[in-house]
Amino acid sequence: MNMVSVTSSKLVNVGFDPSAMILRIEFKDGVYEYFGVPERIYNELMEADSKGIYFKRYIKDRYRFVRV
Repeated sequence: MNMVSVTSSKLVNVGFDPSAMILRIEFKDGVYEYFGVPERIYNELMEADSKGIYFKRYIKDRYRFVRV
């Protein structure tokens, strides 16, 4: 999965596998994978002015995840 650097105070890199619907986010304190994430959510995250706020509102606690 290709990771893309993002400008954020909390997120470092973001990657997405559309066929598996897996969103991988590297935070400053670790890497997490979120499952069952629609591509629309990934696109909106990447376009958000504040990726941290978008993550808290639309991803955190909404998708099953594991720390990798």
